[in-house]
Amino acid sequence: MNGFDGAITVLGVILGSWLAKVSAPEVIVLAGVGACFAMGVSGFFGAYMAEKAERERILERDLRENGKVSEIKYEASQIIPLLLALVDAISPCLSGGIALLPFFLALHGIILIEVAYTLSVVLVLGMLFVLGVYLGKVAKGNGWKYGLAMLAVGLVTALIVLGLCLTLGA
Repeated sequence: MNGFDGAITVLGVILGSWLAKVSAPEVIVLAGVGACFAMGVSGFFGAYMAEKAERERILERDLRENGKVSEIKYEASQIIPLLLALVDAISPCLSGGIALLPFFLALHGIILIEVAYTLSVVLVLGMLFVLGVYLGKVAKGNGWKYGLAMLAVGLVTALIVLGLCLTLGA
């Protein structure tokens, strides 16, 4: 879920920067990394606190119903929230980082910033499609259908961001 958030957020940063005619790749890299880091911190603590509360509720229920808690459930309640929080923290950083790769290349003069904008949008849309296919397989559904749905969400988001930016005078 947070991988989707990272990709969509960085897409917004990229499109807003493009419409604002940002020509310095370091500006986009810094804004994108800042957004990814903030989403990572938010994802970590939000997931940790929610999962920890859920695990504690399960332990309390077991204690109430059985008079005891199994050692394995107790140990799992200590480890699983941390692992899930780490996944939620890393996901937006990974997807956002992939989206920002072209701007790192532009920052080092390997490609032009104009190419970086295009390549980055293509990468984000490709990631969204792949995430959708993966979700489709997890749901035991049609991967292509899920992939196209995620791609459509990305395209609609891009159109809305472009429309908002144009309306605001970028």
